[in-house]
Amino acid sequence: MRTKKRFGQHFLQAAWVGKVVDIINPTKADTILEIGPGPGALTRALAPKAGRIIGVEIDRDLAAELSEGAPPHVRIVAANFLDVDLTALLADCPGPVRVVGNLPYNVSSPILFRLLAHHGAGLRFSDATLMVQAEVADRLASPPGGSEYGVLAIQAGLHADITRRLTLPPGAFRPAPKVTSAVITLRFRAPSADIGDAALFERVVRGIFTQRRKTLLNALRPVTGLETPAIQALLLASGIDPNRRPQTLSVAEAATLARAVGSAR
Repeated sequence: MRTKKRFGQHFLQAAWVGKVVDIINPTKADTILEIGPGPGALTRALAPKAGRIIGVEIDRDLAAELSEGAPPHVRIVAANFLDVDLTALLADCPGPVRVVGNLPYNVSSPILFRLLAHHGAGLRFSDATLMVQAEVADRLASPPGGSEYGVLAIQAGLHADITRRLTLPPGAFRPAPKVTSAVITLRFRAPSADIGDAALFERVVRGIFTQRRKTLLNALRPVTGLETPAIQALLLASGIDPNRRPQTLSVAEAATLARAVGSAR
């Protein structure tokens, strides 16, 4: 099958589809939102086992081909997942929605951030089983202090428990990418910490991680607009050493810091 480079297409091969379906373990009670079904190898394997499937495919040619002859409980939407109105798309879905997908490498992080943000805003996702670049899986699961720890790990750790399920070699896809991939599962739950204002929390976390090599005392200056003595007092009142680096903060500490910044504004 001819792929379109602009969409970052790497299609999962038949030999690996069953392994991924076993990890998902769908039931007739499940509504599944599939991101990027492509030619439909995973869609067709899930269809006999799932109650309902809604696939969002950016490639209009593939979306049309997959829609043709699809069973009544499978709906394919030709759209960019990053642009589609998820609330409207899933408005008539009873109960929590399960997410699956083979994410294009060039937009995997934006898609993950979007899923986490919608879950945080109240859209009911129960879990997401996704194929991503191994590097992205490392970033998701990195603990505080790790070299890969950053904004994605904090946002994911706030909203979900992450499990790495399977390693996929380049040959699991056609065309074969130049990197190894992984299957990960995010099990969504209530936030692990009180972050206060979600937009402010994201702004603070993103702001300090753009200066991850600096101390928190210095990294917070452009984020807060406060002078050094005020930032130092804010950090000490939060129980956080001003000389620590951003990548050492736990999710709970990042939440405490964001709330303190909100109170100081």
